Amino acid sequence: MDLEGGLGQTLGIEILELSEERARARMPVSPAHLQPLGFLHGGASVALAEHLASFAAHLHVPEGHVAFGLEINASHLRKKRSGEVYAEARPLRIGRRIQVWRVEITDEEGRLVSVARVTLAVVPLDTREKEA
Repeated sequence: MDLEGGLGQTLGIEILELSEERARARMPVSPAHLQPLGFLHGGASVALAEHLASFAAHLHVPEGHVAFGLEINASHLRKKRSGEVYAEARPLRIGRRIQVWRVEITDEEGRLVSVARVTLAVVPLDTREKEA
């Protein structure tokens, strides 16, 4: 699986660890990650959570299948203006068709910034081009 490109690259997300039991990532908190009041945008935290959970989920899918984000619920608990945040994803349930991951996002001191639950659907990879 390609860890480069897309929204993860745009946000500067770096995958630090990727295993079946745990995944970790780092994301900078720069002006591009802030909402108009100058704090880390909740959408950036949600994107980090889904990005990391999706990569980790792919370690559990059978060949010819992919995992797509189905639902995400996040609570933003602490403000952040600059520096970096770290995400850690752990599986809550690995099923044949559904996976659920818990993602905790912390600051440099290990204080909880956001917590998310990411549900992913495991579906067959359709390589045929669909017409809209």
